[in-house]
Amino acid sequence: MTEPSTPQPRRSPLPPTDTDSGSRSTVPLDSTAQLLTRVTAQLSTQLSLVSRNGTRRPMHPTRPSDTPRPPAAPRPSPAEAAPPTLLVVAHGSRDPQALRTVLALLDRVRDLRPGLDVRLGHIELNQPLLPDTLDGLRGSDAVLVPLLLGRGHHVKHDLPAAAAAAPSVRTRIAAPLGPHPLLVEALYGRLVEAGWDPADEGGRRAAVVLAAAGSRDPDSAQDTRRTARMLAERLGGVPVVPAYASAATPTVPAALRALAARGRHRTFVASYFTAPGRFASAAAGAAPRTAAVPLGAHPAMARLLLHRYDQALSATAPSEMVSLLASA
Repeated sequence: MTEPSTPQPRRSPLPPTDTDSGSRSTVPLDSTAQLLTRVTAQLSTQLSLVSRNGTRRPMHPTRPSDTPRPPAAPRPSPAEAAPPTLLVVAHGSRDPQALRTVLALLDRVRDLRPGLDVRLGHIELNQPLLPDTLDGLRGSDAVLVPLLLGRGHHVKHDLPAAAAAAPSVRTRIAAPLGPHPLLVEALYGRLVEAGWDPADEGGRRAAVVLAAAGSRDPDSAQDTRRTARMLAERLGGVPVVPAYASAATPTVPAALRALAARGRHRTFVASYFTAPGRFASAAAGAAPRTAAVPLGAHPAMARLLLHRYDQALSATAPSEMVSLLASA
């Protein structure tokens, strides 16, 4: 009779190992953390491409996101993009040659400074009138350059009044053209065209009458006398006598007679006018020989208009603008 077998405790199966044939490998525990890290990184990258309003930001695959963009070029200011208009203010004349002469002068100015807006306005008698030209410049900057030769009523009163009546235009008023060496150069050039011989310079028989329009303003007469002295120096000391077509004395015929009485028989008439007109014709009619033509579109006149324009722009204070009108 055999003894009953004693029950043995049941053993738990051992976990499979990599060496067990036919067994499956298990994933290490730390690989799960790595997977989560990769998923989190990819999710962060995708979220960085979405803006707050839900739109997708543009991608720049060729430029790292941490590379700063170059600063944008500054935009030019309106003053740099478009300089103020040069508004030439002419007196006006019933002579049809006057307007053609002034327009030719403005063309010379444009040739000297391409891109500058150059316009014309007349005080009276011709179109366009100054108020109409200013009306076409609303919201703009303009420099009023008088095509006038001295400080008279038009420069002191008419131009400031026209500027004040156009508050929508930011205006500056330049000084009149004279006195100035460029003006003297234009006068000399016109005399040479009329037959002035440099051999007469310093002679005892030659003289010049500077025929001007005339004004009751003493500053205007002072400017004309100063121009006469400058022209006399340019002519080597030949006498230059100012004379006037109106409002002042002496007249052109009276000045010619006075010079003849002094033995100055070889006399010339320099036309101190910016364009043809009634006064210029009257002065030329009194000349004993061919009178010089008005200053007109002489190259020195175009340069002088631009000089007065630049001079007005460089004056930043009101006191400087007053100084420009007070002296050349």
